[in-house]
Amino acid sequence: MSACREHAVVGGFVQEMIKGANVSLAALSENVGSVIVGLGWASPSGEGDADVSVLLLDANGKVRSDADFYFYNNPVAADGSVQLLGKTPTEGGSEDRIVFDLTAVPSDVERIVVAASRYRGARFGELDDVRMTLGDAAGEDLLRFSIDDADSVSAVIFGELYRRAEEWKFRAVGQGYDIGLAGLATDFGVDVDDAEETDATSAAAVLEDASGDEGADTTVAPSSQATLEAVPAPRPPADEPAPRKPAARPRTAKKKVTLPKVAVKTLAENDSWRQARLFPVSALKSDRDREMRATSVLLSVMAQVPEFGRRLTAGFGAPSGRMETFTEVSLPHGDTPRRPDGVIRVERAGKLWTALVETKTNGNPLKAEQVQAYMDIAARRGYEAVITLSNDVALEGTPLVDVKIDGRRKHKVALWHLSWAEVAHQAQMLIRHEGVGNAAHAWLLQELLHYLQHENSGCHGFQNMGPAWVPVRNGIDDETLCQGDPRALEVVESWERLIRQVCLRLGGELGQKVLPVQRTRRGTDPRARRGLLADQLCLDGRLYAELRIEGTPGVLAISADLRTGKLRTSMEIPAPEQGYPLTWAKRLVRRLAEAPADLHVETLVDGETGGPRGTLERLRPEPGDMLPKDGGVRITGFRLSLLKGMGSGRGNAESSFIRSVDDAVQRFFTTVVVHLDGAPSRRTGVR
Repeated sequence: MSACREHAVVGGFVQEMIKGANVSLAALSENVGSVIVGLGWASPSGEGDADVSVLLLDANGKVRSDADFYFYNNPVAADGSVQLLGKTPTEGGSEDRIVFDLTAVPSDVERIVVAASRYRGARFGELDDVRMTLGDAAGEDLLRFSIDDADSVSAVIFGELYRRAEEWKFRAVGQGYDIGLAGLATDFGVDVDDAEETDATSAAAVLEDASGDEGADTTVAPSSQATLEAVPAPRPPADEPAPRKPAARPRTAKKKVTLPKVAVKTLAENDSWRQARLFPVSALKSDRDREMRATSVLLSVMAQVPEFGRRLTAGFGAPSGRMETFTEVSLPHGDTPRRPDGVIRVERAGKLWTALVETKTNGNPLKAEQVQAYMDIAARRGYEAVITLSNDVALEGTPLVDVKIDGRRKHKVALWHLSWAEVAHQAQMLIRHEGVGNAAHAWLLQELLHYLQHENSGCHGFQNMGPAWVPVRNGIDDETLCQGDPRALEVVESWERLIRQVCLRLGGELGQKVLPVQRTRRGTDPRARRGLLADQLCLDGRLYAELRIEGTPGVLAISADLRTGKLRTSMEIPAPEQGYPLTWAKRLVRRLAEAPADLHVETLVDGETGGPRGTLERLRPEPGDMLPKDGGVRITGFRLSLLKGMGSGRGNAESSFIRSVDDAVQRFFTTVVVHLDGAPSRRTGVR
């Protein structure tokens, strides 16, 4: 989950760990019933990544069963003790977050191993700033462990949580493995099945061999259309008992998602009939109505669909337990009682975790005085958190609201923020890609998603570039915008919020990880980085971003040129390691048979000068035109680009800048990227 903590709780000392060191969690914080672990890294190219895994071990140092192995194909423990929340962007790369409810860990589990592994032959030495952090349930970071000697290993055990005399402790391990995820899991007693991965690799090799001849124009039929002669298995004797079906083993090859069934034909007489909705939106007239309805709808679904409620609260340090939600609660505050929009309470083992909820819709900003009052109330009443929801997207180092924390208070309250786009993203991931417990829960989530996406709900995510947008555009047009202008910094921050929202929307549609790429040095201050980008905007009038989409052969780049009013979406794909350049050119043109005719294709070569370029329409009859005249020049790859005009408005209307950026990314992915080798297919319709 990509929820953002926009304001740190009472500042504390973050303990730097060294390899082999251990520490008691209780010595660091009183609030360690749940802990949040983050595994992070940065990549110079923006493309490096790794997958996290968790193993629960008994007194013998082995898993009790294969179910104690948690990774991308098994991300959540049934008892709530472990939940892999997925990746969230950071200033230098990305971070995987894991929530451990230590009160729910079975008594016969003595150690919890936290590890990560790379894939496709990649090594940890190719990544920068490999580190692990651990925070308490209030969201305060307690310790950090950096690994500087990963080098050529493909898997790393970062650390382990273990029991000593009913007390939980942490040990910094930093042990490298050269055998990948499957080998690491096997060492701890997991029976791993990699047959799916092997079969997929073999099939890919067959297709490559079939299409790799120089000048070959033969089209290979998809594997689903191929027919093979079936060989019947020998029948066992009648008196022989049927063999026992072997227990299912964890597959380290990522599981496939079943395509949704075809929609049932409607019984309506005509298109003007509208289905009855559980959460109607037609009667919403005022902002207050929208806020009250949105809060009640969301909190009720969270309470009724445990998978969804747990996903939204786990990242805030909430335990796994029975959840109840409330709206319009009156709480004393001086002479005038306060009425937060909602309250979330989770009970586990007789203990309560409580969060106050403040909601804004329709682009309305959060009010600092309101949030401050709720933080004060939460601190006095012993509540754990205040959660704000709005269309805005919080950025690291730039809080949406500034609140003051009384350091004299022993009880700590964490302030967290969710955008409505993040809520919709989590609902999409569950019902369209990962699955929920039963059909009724899926229907409730579908109704919630329909509500959030309706134009009357006011829950549309980030939808306004801010008051600085028009003055900055005008200043770029007439060349009067100077470096250091604070309005340029506001536009850069809005651009970053927009890109993060584009990632959420596309990732929710695809069921894939989509993250913004940050090419910054370790330790770079977020505000300083945005300041440099603002100065660059003043110089060249361009906004630039890169998106990393899991499974694609390159990084999707988007550039907004405010001088010309053009948006450029592009992707650089590397040249194959084997074969002939003419074969590469023909194969690429065949792959792009359904791509737009105005797609620009540029051949990348060694050196500063670029290679041949042209539109797909011109290159289709003559793919050889993509090759340099000088046959001795080495081709390094190809750049594919689409250009379109961008909207000028700052809001979310049809002609707005925000809408044009979203549409440009969607169009490039659905018409270009999906046709490339290794790209994810459209599991659901991308609008």
